[in-house]
Amino acid sequence: MSQITARLPDELVASLDEAATQLRRTRADVVRQAVEYYLDDFEDISRSIEVLRDPADPVLDWEAVKHDLLRQH
Repeated sequence: MSQITARLPDELVASLDEAATQLRRTRADVVRQAVEYYLDDFEDISRSIEVLRDPADPVLDWEAVKHDLLRQH
């Protein structure tokens, strides 16, 4: 496992320490989990943007979709 060093504002460190205390975890555990969550979200957002930029993907008309969804069968 690699080790990194980061500089954080004092207020952020205080919030980190408070969260770590409440979670009964170390600072490193909280930071590691936060980075994992961030990267998971980043990956999901990146994939979504890729899909939105795909010119082969059809663009839906909101009014037509709304009409189809609200249409009574």
